Amino acid sequence: MHDVLFQPLKMGALEAKNRIFMAPLTRGRAAEPMFVPNAMMGTYYRQRAGAGLILTEATGISVEGLGWPSAPGIWSDEQVEAWKPIVEGVHEAGGLIAMQLWHMGRLVHPYFLGGNPPVSASATSAPGEAHTPAGKQAYAEARAMTKDDIARTIGDYRRAAENAKKAGFDAVQLHGANGYLIDQFLRDSTNLREDEYGGSVANRTRFMREVLEALVDVWGADRVGIRLSPNGETQGCDDSDPAATFGAAAEVIEEMGLAFLELREPGPDGTFGATEVPKQSPLIRSIYSGALVLNSDYSGDEAASDVEAGRCDAVSFGRPYISNPDLADRIRKGAHINPNKDVPKSWYFPIAEGYIDYPTLEEERAENAA
Repeated sequence: MHDVLFQPLKMGALEAKNRIFMAPLTRGRAAEPMFVPNAMMGTYYRQRAGAGLILTEATGISVEGLGWPSAPGIWSDEQVEAWKPIVEGVHEAGGLIAMQLWHMGRLVHPYFLGGNPPVSASATSAPGEAHTPAGKQAYAEARAMTKDDIARTIGDYRRAAENAKKAGFDAVQLHGANGYLIDQFLRDSTNLREDEYGGSVANRTRFMREVLEALVDVWGADRVGIRLSPNGETQGCDDSDPAATFGAAAEVIEEMGLAFLELREPGPDGTFGATEVPKQSPLIRSIYSGALVLNSDYSGDEAASDVEAGRCDAVSFGRPYISNPDLADRIRKGAHINPNKDVPKSWYFPIAEGYIDYPTLEEERAENAA
């Protein structure tokens, strides 16, 4: 019944060999203090090249936009050079890889900014605490971005897109989900502006549109995608009318002709971010005609069912790809899927354990036969 997942998928200039994608997963393995990718990350991504498309972990576009310990960046020449062998390894293994471009906005702690406040759509604070090398610390109130800040940040996105191209990636994905900067502009709980970037849904989608225009100018629309999280609160970011907000966002994405749109849509029983807010993918599917990718708590059977029914074109898997580097092969063969260790140490610490030491199905079988 999984055959539908192993049909190729045309997405703009890209052709995925199957419809099982690897979702973006922050893993915290880059070298500090310069947030530079390393050889261990190359092994990790190459191991997972069986995915139809790998979406990299969220990657910082600038010092100002990155506030996660040991996450990678793409603003410096050193980072570009370090990404090149990682991309080459995925290509040598027959895979496609797109870089996810990330600005965390108000979720960057001043620890990472020399004590300065983070920036956001408006002067708001995220709930909870930030992960910093000095331990968890309460988020600080952001500084509302000026017009000059907005123009500068769009320039940072452009430079990051250019650097991703230099590094050899196949495409880029704008991180517009999970309460980060793009999401902070989109949703009315975090965008309190009274200028052309706030108020109406048309105004709240303006920053997203202008960033996408910069990415498309570098890559062409046929190699640009975006990730959104259109239902439910995430990291204190919420919206009073998600259908209106994300319907308008989908209209922008359709008008621009982006290659793919990924939606993180938890349900009431979601492992992370469980919500009763209805999923917006049916509405978005009726607006956006490109490749629609759904994400959150899918099994192989559920993914096949949604692709077969036309609810989406592909499904991205996150946590299952942590502990199953050959997830697509396991789904194809109907084999067991190893449970994730569910230990944050294995998720985020800059060590090989819980990162590149998971066996493939063939390795498991060989070990059991020995």
